Amino acid sequence: MKRLLLATCLFGFAASAQADEVKVAVAANFSAPMQKIAADFEKATGHKAVLSTGATGAFYAQIKNGAPFEVFLAADDETPAKLESEGLGVKGSRFTYAIGKLVLWSTKPGFVDPQGEVLKKGGFEKLALANPKTAPYGLAAVEALKKLGLAEAVQPKLVQGETITQTYQFVASGNAELGFVALSLVWKDGAIANGSAWVVPADLYSPIRQDAVLLSKGASQPAAQALLQYLRSDAARAVIRAYGYAF
Repeated sequence: MKRLLLATCLFGFAASAQADEVKVAVAANFSAPMQKIAADFEKATGHKAVLSTGATGAFYAQIKNGAPFEVFLAADDETPAKLESEGLGVKGSRFTYAIGKLVLWSTKPGFVDPQGEVLKKGGFEKLALANPKTAPYGLAAVEALKKLGLAEAVQPKLVQGETITQTYQFVASGNAELGFVALSLVWKDGAIANGSAWVVPADLYSPIRQDAVLLSKGASQPAAQALLQYLRSDAARAVIRAYGYAF
């Protein structure tokens, strides 16, 4: 029994000695699922993922300026590819971890109809969307409005968030009657958590392929490599799917 206890203690010590931290830049729309994944990752490996959330474009600028991130989970596929081509991302490490969906959402039940006709009727004062220059979901919203022929009509009513999370807050707080947000922010247990929503048809905007990339600062970091491997696991994908993403 004493030998067993000693072996267990030694194993636990070795595991903790090998455990490390990985600094992760996470696109704002993926904050909630990543918090769950990070907790599961730590239980499974002993490694701790330290998360920072924000807009993909803002993270790109920070990484270019030397921010100490080791893994980047972007809200698009273009930014990680750019970092890779610029030598700030490890070649061959990039992959799509999720495909996002855009939704028009309001906290008011019945306010947003299943076909999104509320946009044409115009019975609202403010429409929120994320900054299309830095947030891929904001760009997707602009694309959808243009394809619907409504970009000019709604222009005076637009309010802009710097991230998709801030855009969500505009609607959740009532500062905007409705807004374009990531489906993941309003999806729970297989349905819209509250209010009313229209899931924007995928043919109205470019696919939101969200890519992960190992950054150059994490190239020799075992925890960074382990996290990217874990993101591809069945356990992580079950969490991602539960938040309304596709692959």
